[in-house]
Amino acid sequence: MFIYLSKKIAIPNNIHLKCVSWNKDQGFIACGGDDGLLRVLKLETQTDDSKLKGLAAPSNLSMNQTLDGHSGAVQVVTWNEQYEKLTTSDQNGLIIVWMLYKGAWYEEMINNRNKSVVRSMSWNADGQKICIVYEDGAVIVGSVDGNRIWGKELKGNQLAHVAWSPDSKILLFGMANGEVQIYDNQGNFIMKMAISCLANATGAVSIAGIHWYAGAGGYVERDCPCLAICFDNGRCQIMRYENDEYPVCIDTMMNVVSIQWNHCGSVLAVAGCLRASNVEKEVNVVQFYTPFGEHLRTLKVHGKQMTGVSWEGGGLRIALAVDSYIYFANIRPDYKWGYCCSTVVYAYTKPERQEYCVVFWDTKNNEKFVKYVKSLMSITTSGDFCILASKADDTQPQEDAESESGSHARNYKLTFEIRTALLCVFQYVLILCNSIGTPLDSKYIDIDPLFVTMTKTHVIAASKEAFYLWQYRVAKKLTALEINQVTRTKKEGRESKTLTSGTIHRYSLPNVVLIQKYTLNNRAYYMSLNCNSSRLAIIDITGVLTLLDMDVRAATDSGNQQSAGDPSKFERKDVWDMKWANDNPDLFAMMEKTRMYVFRNLDPEEPIQTSGYICNFEDLEIKSVLLDEIMKDPERPNKDNLINFEIRSLRDSRALIEKVGIEDASQFIEDNPHPRLWRLLAEAALQKLDLKTAEQAFVRCKDYQGIEFVKRLGNLQSEPMKQAEVAAYFSRFEEAERMYLDMDRRDLAISLRIKLGDWFRVLQLLKTGSGDCDDTLLQQAYNAIGDYFADRQKWVNAVQYYLQGHNQERLAECYYMLEDYDGLERLTSVLPENHKLLPDIGQMFATVGMCEQAVNAYLKCNQPKAAVDTCVHLNQWNKAVELARTHNMKEIKSLLSKYASHLLEKNKTLEAVELYRKAHHFLDAAKLMFKIADEEAKKRTKPLRVKKLYVLAACLVESYHEQVKTSQQSKAKGKKSEATFALAGLLEEDASSSDNRIVDNAWRGAEAYHFFLLAQRQLYEGYMEKAMRTGLHLREYEDIIPAVEIYSLLAICAAANRAFGTCSQAFIKLESLDSLEPEQRQLYEDLALEIFTKHTPKDTRMMERDGSSEGMEEKLPTCIVTGLPIQEYQFWMCSLCKHCALEQEISRYNCCPLCHTPVA
Repeated sequence: MFIYLSKKIAIPNNIHLKCVSWNKDQGFIACGGDDGLLRVLKLETQTDDSKLKGLAAPSNLSMNQTLDGHSGAVQVVTWNEQYEKLTTSDQNGLIIVWMLYKGAWYEEMINNRNKSVVRSMSWNADGQKICIVYEDGAVIVGSVDGNRIWGKELKGNQLAHVAWSPDSKILLFGMANGEVQIYDNQGNFIMKMAISCLANATGAVSIAGIHWYAGAGGYVERDCPCLAICFDNGRCQIMRYENDEYPVCIDTMMNVVSIQWNHCGSVLAVAGCLRASNVEKEVNVVQFYTPFGEHLRTLKVHGKQMTGVSWEGGGLRIALAVDSYIYFANIRPDYKWGYCCSTVVYAYTKPERQEYCVVFWDTKNNEKFVKYVKSLMSITTSGDFCILASKADDTQPQEDAESESGSHARNYKLTFEIRTALLCVFQYVLILCNSIGTPLDSKYIDIDPLFVTMTKTHVIAASKEAFYLWQYRVAKKLTALEINQVTRTKKEGRESKTLTSGTIHRYSLPNVVLIQKYTLNNRAYYMSLNCNSSRLAIIDITGVLTLLDMDVRAATDSGNQQSAGDPSKFERKDVWDMKWANDNPDLFAMMEKTRMYVFRNLDPEEPIQTSGYICNFEDLEIKSVLLDEIMKDPERPNKDNLINFEIRSLRDSRALIEKVGIEDASQFIEDNPHPRLWRLLAEAALQKLDLKTAEQAFVRCKDYQGIEFVKRLGNLQSEPMKQAEVAAYFSRFEEAERMYLDMDRRDLAISLRIKLGDWFRVLQLLKTGSGDCDDTLLQQAYNAIGDYFADRQKWVNAVQYYLQGHNQERLAECYYMLEDYDGLERLTSVLPENHKLLPDIGQMFATVGMCEQAVNAYLKCNQPKAAVDTCVHLNQWNKAVELARTHNMKEIKSLLSKYASHLLEKNKTLEAVELYRKAHHFLDAAKLMFKIADEEAKKRTKPLRVKKLYVLAACLVESYHEQVKTSQQSKAKGKKSEATFALAGLLEEDASSSDNRIVDNAWRGAEAYHFFLLAQRQLYEGYMEKAMRTGLHLREYEDIIPAVEIYSLLAICAAANRAFGTCSQAFIKLESLDSLEPEQRQLYEDLALEIFTKHTPKDTRMMERDGSSEGMEEKLPTCIVTGLPIQEYQFWMCSLCKHCALEQEISRYNCCPLCHTPVA
């Protein structure tokens, strides 16, 4: 950073100032002094010139208000920016709160304890609370509306300072004896702060200032020190938090009166006077330090006594109270920034993120690309590339959702293991990026890259002890890069020592051979070589620019010294930036305070008022960026903050050409040659069709394309044609087109628009011209306009033009993006067979699940395999099997098996059943279905659910029977009788069936649970005899339903029917079951004893007679409605399950009670 005094405001009547405070948000400056002096000032810039912004713009006092109310010396002033309030206190203890009303400040509240004097006041970070400390130990915490929250007397302590923590949970109280005590926000004592910086200090000390940065502007680094405590003897400690055991300690060697952080916590200003035993008069100074204790700059200020310091809100100015004056100093911050390939790269911090936000702002297209980098140390640019130096505990730049565009460049990433190993050895990383922030390569190094520079081929990083040379290469494919590292040899040890003492070493690349040494009389802060390495510009830490002649021969040539001046005598003060011209070794620009000077042969031109940082100096133009303005709103950089300046020779040449003529201008340029001037002359000669002069000028500026253009103009005979070509050359395309059309050369106008890519105008010219237009060109125009809309994702517009351009490939893409599948289907029908676009359309249909359309597309291009794969992918197995059979494909069965196995492994049995069913593998589906039904039955699931599962399984078996029968019929082809078909079908079933139980007794499980449910339904409806007869029939199904359930049900039904003989037989069967536990068997025995002691175990005669006919019942079919045997010759039979029922019983049903098939 660089700092210089810029303005001084005198206080009337020579009243000495005691304090000063700058409002960070609204820009008001409050100063208090003797005799009750309290003034509020405001500096505002007033200029109509858009180029004059920031510090370069003139500033005047827009407010200078005296606030009356204090009688004693005003000692404390503090702002509440959030609520626009000013709080002041004088030596009599009077506190006044001031408010802004209609552009002026008025009293709002007054308070006076009349006991002691206020020593310090502090608002918390959100402006809700104020803490006031008195000299006698009294502490008052109040709210913004004037209410007292709490008060406390710290007896035995004299208070001097107070500070809130950023989260408002902690209060620091500075005592008059130099102690710092830590309290919570309710006034409860926590601990005394350890003061490390006063070690070995003698004598009494007092606290000069406490400032705890609240983090409003982000932090320069993670865990960055932000709490500064400074004592009047010059000792200072900077801490990360209130009980930091390892604070940064500084000895400023001065008597300190005040301290303050800047707006982002990156610079601490320490104000006071230098202690010098050999100097009688003390010198007022402000020292500037980083949060890590590194000294940045020293600003000397005239006057007897400095009493206060305060930063402006943006950190670009600082106000100093000295005697009866307010001095203002301008700050030129060391931004982390660079310029490469028309891209401004800059970094800033955000309060909500720990990383640096690095913005790559493409100034040509006004696009920005954002990366986040932790612990960023510096940004260095050259050519088309940029180097980000950071600490190696962080990975390469992270790409954010804020990036406005993607990148196709290769992003090299290390694996976690390699990166971990590298971090153990190397502490820093250099990341090579292109102009949109894409990392191209990185290099881990073990030296601290305090200074980094780069050329188009090399990156040089230097610490205080050594430097590191990296020869990078960027090509289409990055190969192993050649690395040259200079280790820490004895030679480099001397280099470090001599550099700090003012010696410069000059090395040659790429061998890194020491060529020469130069001795300086000052400490260099910035160095820059000109384009041919003949001169070195050096800015020292005091802002003095000097030149060093690197070429010995030039130094000894007296003729050169006369023409170019003596570089050794050149000196400029207050310089903070400079840039050599890229194309002229004697031309450079420098920033001196708020003025830019351009030097040619050490001769300055008239200065330009600006505060911009110099980006580039080439072609007699200086590109400058107003970083101060950009950093006010870094997320939205504005092109107005990028300024181009033309140097005097370019301005003079342009003026000569416009006002005098080409001949005189040519002579001037001959005397002051530069390629840009020759190009300016060539362009002016072209405008006037002076081809001879234009050609000579193009030759002088080595513009081969310009020479070719002049020759082409010379071959043209028509003067208007030449003028039209020149207009096109200077990008006056409308004028050139008009000239072509006036000459009736529509073809040239169309050709011009095609070169420009203006296809809308091409189409317009083709349609409006007389005569027939070229159909091929018209089709090309339609397709180009379609591409224009498609690139912008305006698919509806694109479809219209692709239709007219007959571009079927892009039309298919647009239909797909629009989800217009009808249009895509129409396109499929229009395309001829085996068209190359059909597979792509098939794939489009397949991705959205439209199986039939995808199959049609694939079949039309003769790709049945792709059609089958699509059916399989979309789970349309019946279609897949049909296609496989139609096209004699054998792999469908293996595919089906694989998929079914996959489903079964994931326990998706029902999905596997559905898969087999759709694929017409009914027997496999039935096997799985029977398995599911058996498992559900074992789980004692609801009987109705189990019955349904058995019915489904049996239906699948019936479908299998029908499939076998159909296949035999198709094989017979009408040559055999129906009996033969049936016999052949049965033989095939016997041959192929692996499970006869499933095929032969498919309905047995369904029957069992049907009658099980029927018996219970009959029992509950009161048909006791029917329930018992159904229960007797259930005895045939002991292999399906557990016997204990069957005989339990039979016993209940028989007992309800008072058939105790049948009931007794059921109990005998239950007591003899091996599956029962002894406890359960005993319960059955007890229950039987209880029943049969009351009732004789005998049935009625009717029941006995019916029971004697059991042998006949077995041969008779059972009615599925009543559960009774059918003894009639005519009965109803289900068409699906082939089960019977009495006609008078089934007439009450619409569906079969067993399989639920509709009754015919």
